[in-house]
Amino acid sequence: MPEKDGKLPRRFTLWLYAAAVLIAGSIWVPWWGMTFEAPQYPEGLRVIVYPYKMAGRTDIINTLNQYIGMQPISEDSFKELHFLPYLIAGLVLLTLIVALLRNKAVLYGFIMLFAAGGILGIYDIHRWLYNFGHNLSPQAPIKIDPFVPPVFGSNRIANFITHSYFSYGSFMIGIAFVLLLMPIILSFKRGERP
Repeated sequence: MPEKDGKLPRRFTLWLYAAAVLIAGSIWVPWWGMTFEAPQYPEGLRVIVYPYKMAGRTDIINTLNQYIGMQPISEDSFKELHFLPYLIAGLVLLTLIVALLRNKAVLYGFIMLFAAGGILGIYDIHRWLYNFGHNLSPQAPIKIDPFVPPVFGSNRIANFITHSYFSYGSFMIGIAFVLLLMPIILSFKRGERP
């Protein structure tokens, strides 16, 4: 029998608890990365971005980037790394609150907020890539045209080929988003209207 007053059936909230677990776990794994390949580095040089730190061979990459006048890549360059873990923790808390309330209207609102956050996160990566590729020092020994590495995909910068990719944390967040949709999908299958 359908729940009254816009409430989700209790068993449907299991999807939300599972989403909260995935969101929480995503803090400890990489979300995004970039690999630089060149003849002198056939194994590739990687930059790996976690929600709270950067890893990889940023030391070598920064040395090479000096030749084209690019500013150094470091954790200090990305202020988001200082507050993103708290944002994720807040997202976990909100997911748990939505699960406890079991209110469909609240769930709809949370899904829209979640989607907006994802779009904003992708835009933020693009913004940083744009800034790094356009704010080149005019005193650099090698002159190249401004560029924008893709958020996802490959391109060529001077003699390097770059590959940008989403990693485990992003996939976990994506799966969590699908899990948030499951109570709504199941409600539709039961013939309930939003």
